[in-house]
Amino acid sequence: MLEIGKAIVSFDVLEEHFLCDLMKCKGACCVEGDSGAPLTQEEALTIEKIYPIVEPYMTREGKTMVELQGTSMVDSDGDLVTPLVNNRECVFTFKDEQGITKCAIEKAFLDGKVDFRKPVSCHLFPIRITEYKRFDAVNYQKLDICKPGRECGRAQKLPLYQFLKEPLIRKYGKNWYEQLEYAAKEKPWEER
Repeated sequence: MLEIGKAIVSFDVLEEHFLCDLMKCKGACCVEGDSGAPLTQEEALTIEKIYPIVEPYMTREGKTMVELQGTSMVDSDGDLVTPLVNNRECVFTFKDEQGITKCAIEKAFLDGKVDFRKPVSCHLFPIRITEYKRFDAVNYQKLDICKPGRECGRAQKLPLYQFLKEPLIRKYGKNWYEQLEYAAKEKPWEER
């Protein structure tokens, strides 16, 4: 583990390769799971505020679940998350013309209708961050659904931390990311 600021980063984040291959996985990370996308309180409020703009991009089933449960909820673990359709798929999804599941919030952002891209937990996936009182644990969540992403990343020789540069900077800032990048190149843990 590597400590940068208040974050403890798993070496997997630096050493594993990754590049989403949506043509193969079809956006499975928005569908598979036992809970919705983790949200901060601020993100939940933002999503509630922009919902009328995002709603036209969503599926009928997603809209129905939002009507029943709201734009966020607390799951069985006590975490604030997005609601799910059929206890499986995030309510804020749609399928594009190629059958790839995508984020309605991000689509509204890309279309210039909102200034919020998507929850940072989604933007960072497959990195998962667990926040504790004194530090954040930054870990790579290696799931079977992301096997195409691992294969594509290895083929392109793209480290996970570089693939997720934008969301890591969004979460921790440019200076933090530069320290992470330096550590990845220097590999001080190998000298021990």
